[in-house]
Amino acid sequence: MIIGVPKEIKAQESRVGAVPAMVMELVAAGNQVLVERGAGLGAGITDEDFERVGAKMEATATAIYGKAEMIVKVKEPLPSEYAMIRKGHLLFTYFHFAANRELTDAMLASGANCFAYETLQVGRTLPLLTPMSEVAGRMAVQVGAVCLEKHMGGRGILLGGIPGTEPATVLILGGGVVGTNAAKMAAGLGARVLIMDLDLDRLRYLSDVMPANVSMLHSSPIAIREQLLHADLIVGAVLVQGARAPRLVRREDLKTMKEGAVIVDVAVDQGGCIETCKPTTHADPTFVVDRVVHYCVANMPGAVPRTSTFGLTNATMPWAKKIAAMGAAKAAKDPILGTAANVLSGVCTHQGVADAFGMKWTSPDKVL
Repeated sequence: MIIGVPKEIKAQESRVGAVPAMVMELVAAGNQVLVERGAGLGAGITDEDFERVGAKMEATATAIYGKAEMIVKVKEPLPSEYAMIRKGHLLFTYFHFAANRELTDAMLASGANCFAYETLQVGRTLPLLTPMSEVAGRMAVQVGAVCLEKHMGGRGILLGGIPGTEPATVLILGGGVVGTNAAKMAAGLGARVLIMDLDLDRLRYLSDVMPANVSMLHSSPIAIREQLLHADLIVGAVLVQGARAPRLVRREDLKTMKEGAVIVDVAVDQGGCIETCKPTTHADPTFVVDRVVHYCVANMPGAVPRTSTFGLTNATMPWAKKIAAMGAAKAAKDPILGTAANVLSGVCTHQGVADAFGMKWTSPDKVL
């Protein structure tokens, strides 16, 4: 199969969909790999690095999309790329369809076969979402700590405090991969941490493995509103596989929060779990609503592209090889790769996406 790796064009996005080790594996498996010139520079990978392992470099994204049968990316296609995507194209990337009706409609209209990293499921795990969730969870506390500084509009407090002062209170909504990594970072810095989740078994597990400055609380609308009164930093870390994130904090709740408190909504890719959330960029990452600072960057791991690129491709490499070997039709029928199939040949094939927009869906194994 001819596999194309275009340069990412989302604002301040420097990750790339493949690294030399991944290209080497794909070429050894009999594929031809085309990489857009300069695609890896943001992650510290030169064109020569790709060429040494058998990649062919192309000057433009138009050439990549025009020649490739399969496209491997990091972020969802942007409007300027829609026209380059054709019927039969196999796309393997993060899509987050449930938060973007325009993208969903465009991919349905294109006739392309869209396999999404974020919904590929093995047992109860989402292995292609996990590495970026780890990065985003850790980054949420880093950026949250900075946003709490006075010149950023925050309360002017140090996350862990110092002897004789109180540490910040960090409220984490969701005890999954993002929430767990955020809690580890915040606890390590000395903050007072509270994780809220619906899953009692998960809370019991976290209670066993987290340090003493991390507490667990069962989540409910009333409990969340009560904890918002005390929180200095709130991390939105809720995920419903393939579906729009549930709204856990309402606009009116912000009026009860401390002036200069900070919200970092990691769920912004899936529509956000804070009602006042709207996607921002690394160039202009924050805004203020009701005296509360919001950080809602939709591609947080893009700020650390080398770590993120290698972390992501470590996970995607075996699946990219498998999907290239099988093709879209066989992959859609595979019990694991089929979970990544969101749009196939003009048909919505994921229930979470369909539910987000009130549209019909068809099981992926019945489409191609």
